[in-house]
Amino acid sequence: MDIVESVLNLAVQNPAEEDFSAADLTWTKFGTAERHDEVALIPYDRVDAFIIGECSSPECPTRFHIERGRKRARGTLKDYKTDEYLEYKLYWCSFGPENYGEGGGVLPSRKYRLNTRNRAARPQSMRGCTCHFVVKRLYARPSLALIIYNERRHVNKSGFVCHGPLDRDAIGPGAKKIPYICNEIQQQTMSMIYLGIPEENVLEKHIEGIQRYCGSNAKVDSLASQYVHKLGMIIKRSTHELDLDDQASIRMWVERNKKSIFFYQDSSESDAFILGIQTEWQLQQMIRFGHRSLIAADSTFGIKRLKYPLCTLLVFDSRQHALPVAWIITRSSAKPDVAKWMKALLGRASSVEPGWKISGFLIDDAAAEIDPIRDIFGCPVLFSLWRVRRSWLRNIVKRCGNIEVQREIFKRLGEIVYSIWGGVNTLSALEELTHDFVDQIAFIHYFKASWVPKIEMWLSTMRALPLASQEASGAIEAYHVKLKAKLFDDSHLGALQRVDWLVHKLTTELHSSYWLDRYADESDSFQNVKEEYIASTSWHRALQIPNSSVTVDDKDHLFAKVSSQKDSNVTRIVWNPGSEFAFCDCAWSLQGNLCKHVIKVNMICENREGYQPSMSFQAFKELLTILWKKPMDDSVGLDLSTAWAHQMLDQIKQLVELDSSKNIGTVVNNMPLKWVSKKGRTSIGIPSSILALPSSCKSGSNNAVARKKSQKRKRMSRLR
Repeated sequence: MDIVESVLNLAVQNPAEEDFSAADLTWTKFGTAERHDEVALIPYDRVDAFIIGECSSPECPTRFHIERGRKRARGTLKDYKTDEYLEYKLYWCSFGPENYGEGGGVLPSRKYRLNTRNRAARPQSMRGCTCHFVVKRLYARPSLALIIYNERRHVNKSGFVCHGPLDRDAIGPGAKKIPYICNEIQQQTMSMIYLGIPEENVLEKHIEGIQRYCGSNAKVDSLASQYVHKLGMIIKRSTHELDLDDQASIRMWVERNKKSIFFYQDSSESDAFILGIQTEWQLQQMIRFGHRSLIAADSTFGIKRLKYPLCTLLVFDSRQHALPVAWIITRSSAKPDVAKWMKALLGRASSVEPGWKISGFLIDDAAAEIDPIRDIFGCPVLFSLWRVRRSWLRNIVKRCGNIEVQREIFKRLGEIVYSIWGGVNTLSALEELTHDFVDQIAFIHYFKASWVPKIEMWLSTMRALPLASQEASGAIEAYHVKLKAKLFDDSHLGALQRVDWLVHKLTTELHSSYWLDRYADESDSFQNVKEEYIASTSWHRALQIPNSSVTVDDKDHLFAKVSSQKDSNVTRIVWNPGSEFAFCDCAWSLQGNLCKHVIKVNMICENREGYQPSMSFQAFKELLTILWKKPMDDSVGLDLSTAWAHQMLDQIKQLVELDSSKNIGTVVNNMPLKWVSKKGRTSIGIPSSILALPSSCKSGSNNAVARKKSQKRKRMSRLR
């Protein structure tokens, strides 16, 4: 676009419409090459029609107010330029002043906040909009007006839409009349919309929540209906692409969502891209369920399909379901990079709860760096078998057509894993496996290429670290399956290489799904959601199968049968019972998942003779055996080991009692009495008798009474 240096070279535009906007005009650059503005020349008597058209924009409906104005009388200027003004007015969007979002700010003409009535003083209307333009009535040609548009977009200083239907945080012009909407109600409404629940049902639940604060009111219901409808429009129109360039889009998202980010490092020649996401609700759940408990990692998700792999940190909630509390998007697994985001995550939790500490960290990747975990979190590291088991079973079913061959290969692989404590030569066992199943060309080729080079690393990790239980493995796998269903939907295949799309899916649909699950369970509402949430793990589904439905082959220990609860004619067969590598013929198991039939059969077998214990129990037993063997001599080291063993035993007993008890009061009553030497003595439990206070306490109480009397006299003297 060429730059025009004189107003005389501008064409006068007079659109035929009754009201028109900036989109109906042709804008020209006016000024010099160093400094110029976009301008348009219109008849002065059409200025009001232009302002009305700008206020009626469907994307950002608003009003413009005169922020600054000047006037001149005719004849006051002897020499003047072609763009000198007779009247000058600066129009600013009414969603603009006082608060720019980050740090605050004021309009150019404001040195302090004005409590005037010509503009709404509600916080909802102070959105930080920078849209403004100038109208000059020309001194030389009073019948014409020069419009100078400084900022045509309704955005804040960060470049984000800050009001209107495209602004996801907008409340609307009726915000003053809308009843109180707490974060819980707003999050509930947003979660239901994100999950695709019909608007009628969303509105019903929304009104129920509002009526807890303001009662039933027809006007309130009408405004609530508008709120839900508008919120639905905002969510439907929201997009992950804040910019066509993915990297720029992520920078904009980071700038806008600083409260939901605990670590961010942009990619450069020396640094890898790292984005750590944790919402405020996730932080609360991590502090609540992670303290003195376990954190698990579902690492390297989407390593082949996503632009950057996704690592999820999980805690186990009150039902021992895996709950995502942080997402880390990065390709780097180097020790310095892992240490960076782990320190940031721990620092964020400690800033809210100074004494926050975890008891263990579960990993599922043998190549994961465990030194940062031990150094930063200061806790033991456990290993979960779920990823190995799932990968092997999926590829066996995919590449071997005969079900008998499938279960036999899976059994043999399980025997190799179980032999980590038996001193079996791994290479010999693998050679025997490949020799016996040499006709299974597809699977043997896959196994040699993908697992043989690194299987020793995986087995040594299993041997060196304690192993996680089937319940924990099943919970992690349930999260992994849900994440995969959310992200790898056929409609999203074209966006998998964009990080902003991944961030959008995580922080909207997936976050809303887990928030609603927890809310439904704790508030005993949304019964369908609650029932699906409870039954979302194979462990909980296994608990619903009665023992009478399981028939075990006690003679040869080859298989077990599980009768279906829905259809008595259907029976599932579980081969290699009692093992983590048991093989079931149900559809869920054939997809590579740990099914409820395998878990239920293993629950039955662990109490029967002739079946080997679970790998997690064997790892625990091996740990106790090592502890028992050291030290061999009758030394002080033996006393220290004994003290540690007793301390650990007491903690395990308390944990088991607390976990198995249905009445917390019974546990509290059984706790020992403990006196604390502070101002007043407190106890854990119920003291058997009321002890007399010592003399020091009596004198202290007398002094307190004297102080109260003195304060009362002072107040009375002030009243006089």
